[in-house]
Amino acid sequence: MEITAQDKSNYLKGLLIIAKKDNVLAEAEEIIIRQLAKRLGFSASFYEEILQSLLSNDYLSEEPLKFCNERLSHSFIADGLMLAYSDNFLDKSEIDWLRQTAELNSIDLKWFENKIEEIQSKEGSGAITEFALDSII
Repeated sequence: MEITAQDKSNYLKGLLIIAKKDNVLAEAEEIIIRQLAKRLGFSASFYEEILQSLLSNDYLSEEPLKFCNERLSHSFIADGLMLAYSDNFLDKSEIDWLRQTAELNSIDLKWFENKIEEIQSKEGSGAITEFALDSII
């Protein structure tokens, strides 16, 4: 599936918003963002610069994001939940933002809640080896 430049940008932006929500950029979050940004085709110098200044960036709009198609929006929510839980804690502000994004993209909230339970059930299962994005690019 071809992903538009706008959707690639929104995917990365959304990951950055999630990582910033709890005002802590954990090492696991940085790793996930780097891996997904690379898969989306962003240059290392671009995302490294963003990661260095993320927590002090007051200009990152935190409005929920709309994606062009359902498959990509589901992928984003799944990867966003994984990112949010990468520090083994789901912060309320992270979940609220992801829920708003899911609603904006007409994602069934039961699917959303089930995905949260699925992510939490994988706690302590080891390193992340697969992203939802991998199945569509």
